[in-house]
Amino acid sequence: MARYWLLKSEPFKYSWDDLNAEGEGTWDGVRNHRAKNNLQAMEVGDQAFFYHSREGLEIVGICEVSEAGLTDPTDETGKWAAVKVVPKTKLPNPVTLKQIKAEPALEDCELVRQSRLSVAEIKPEEWSVIMSLAGVN
Repeated sequence: MARYWLLKSEPFKYSWDDLNAEGEGTWDGVRNHRAKNNLQAMEVGDQAFFYHSREGLEIVGICEVSEAGLTDPTDETGKWAAVKVVPKTKLPNPVTLKQIKAEPALEDCELVRQSRLSVAEIKPEEWSVIMSLAGVN
């Protein structure tokens, strides 16, 4: 069964437009144990929201895990994880952090509970609520 995720990136470092220009990107550089565990749990075909952090503070698109179980190429110790992702679709209406925090159904979302987490798991029911906020049925 496919799982859902949220990947955060500062748009001045790596944006949704950058991923689209590349066609496939490596999600690396994560140095948080919970985020690492989330990366390690990802499987090919899993869907992920692409979230712009620091600037924008909004979910702007959906990407898909194209390669899983990688060792982070930026890590000389070999203990950190990475995945590759491909862009799938830009959301018709970006979903802001303010909207997410205002939605009672999302109060337990990892994005809300662990705001500094760069790779968060999104439960199927949370995915549905966020998709609805984005104008996707």
